[in-house]
Amino acid sequence: MFSGLVVAHLPFTRRRYPSSVASLLRRLAFAAFAATLLLGAGANAAAPQPVVDGNRIVDSLTAKRFVPHGVNFPGYEYACQQGFGDYGEEGTEPEEIVSTAAAIASWKINTVRLPLNQDCWLGDDGLPAGGLTVAGYRQSVENFVAALNEAGIVAIVDLHWSGPNGVVADGLRPMPDNRTAAFWHSVATRFKDNRSVIFDLFNEPHSRWNADDSKVFDLSWNCWASGGCQAPAEPDTALISGLRWYQAAGLRNLTTVVRNAGATQPILLSGIDYANDLRGWLAHAPDDDQLIAGFHNYLVQRCKTVRCWDDEIAPLAEKVPVLTAEIGQNDCGTPGHLNRFMNWADDHLIGYLAWAWWDLPVLGCSNFALVSDLDGTPLPPVGTALHSHLANLPDELPEPPKRTGPGLAIKTARWNGKVLELGIRVDSRASKAVTATVRLARDRLVRRPPRTGNRRITRTLRSVTGMSRASLKIPRGLKPTLVTASYPGDRLLVPKTVRRKPASVSKLTR
Repeated sequence: MFSGLVVAHLPFTRRRYPSSVASLLRRLAFAAFAATLLLGAGANAAAPQPVVDGNRIVDSLTAKRFVPHGVNFPGYEYACQQGFGDYGEEGTEPEEIVSTAAAIASWKINTVRLPLNQDCWLGDDGLPAGGLTVAGYRQSVENFVAALNEAGIVAIVDLHWSGPNGVVADGLRPMPDNRTAAFWHSVATRFKDNRSVIFDLFNEPHSRWNADDSKVFDLSWNCWASGGCQAPAEPDTALISGLRWYQAAGLRNLTTVVRNAGATQPILLSGIDYANDLRGWLAHAPDDDQLIAGFHNYLVQRCKTVRCWDDEIAPLAEKVPVLTAEIGQNDCGTPGHLNRFMNWADDHLIGYLAWAWWDLPVLGCSNFALVSDLDGTPLPPVGTALHSHLANLPDELPEPPKRTGPGLAIKTARWNGKVLELGIRVDSRASKAVTATVRLARDRLVRRPPRTGNRRITRTLRSVTGMSRASLKIPRGLKPTLVTASYPGDRLLVPKTVRRKPASVSKLTR
């Protein structure tokens, strides 16, 4: 969960269900009914078994494209640390697990992400708390994963809260640490034979600022990949960080740890800036053909607009699968951000998992709750929006149209000594502007030196019926030597850049 929304890491109040016999009988009856449904469904209830095939996720059971749609189910990252008396949130107790999974499946959800706690899994730093045991924590997680799978749902096992040796895993750290390899070796070994599991190696790699906006730690893509940098040990809820440091572990090494454990399932690697920045992902990702790029998308983050998704997410999705492992909205108003992204993602066959499936009677939608009870009653406005959207999704989304070249060409580049006339052709279906850049040099035929030191002119040109035109006044004493035109690409057209070099555009010079 993103730093600016740290309240969403945990509910401040947890509702206990009434202990009346009637309530208990109701829940047990529902669990038995759900179990009967699951058993009766037979092969139809089998969870997908995802594999990465190029830039697609495919269900190896059916050979069809698999687009994850679902939710995050928080609890296993904080309940075991805060001494709630059980391993996860409401709905994870033995008598509740089957009914919880059935309620989730009733939303046409095919994927659930489970945030975990590194110390509770390993038994480090006094965790799990409250008399709980490591064996009990691991078994509870495994039981919940099994229940999700039985309900036809893929489980994503996510390292959410961690801490280096000697530091309690009580929140989100900037990067993995010296105990994370042991965590993933153990988790991967435990789940290596379960083909309906995906591994999310680290929730949200990020830089760190103090409350006064001073930057304490700047996470680079090199450290993201290879580790070795020193990261502040305080959780991201701390107002001051940098009082204690640890050496970060890189995601390339953790990928190797998972593979050495014998696990071949897909691995989700989230980008930097709380998983919102994927611009360096492709250049720094490990050499592994079962990787998925993890993207998180909240209103308070930088890449929250259609333009950014078009410019940064869509091009990456043409190379590797992208999964929006977290998306949410907590303003309790019209869920425009969620709806806008779901529609965009459906067009690009990019999956999304909403934060979060939990019942918070006090905080409710202000802390991202999607349901008003564990039976899966949608909570307005975001819960109802997600429920309705998933209910109306076709079982198979249509493949997006194959993108073609934009037909970009510089047709006219004439300079009369004062003005450069440009005519740039682009496909009439282009939905974005063309950027034209003109490189300038000193005109030796003019005695006066130029008054400006700027040697570049850039203009954004909108096309009219496939043609973009501009008249650019060239500063006295300068001449154009090279014209570059670029189209950023869109849903129908691929990006392209063309140039007219001085040797081939003699009309540009006198």
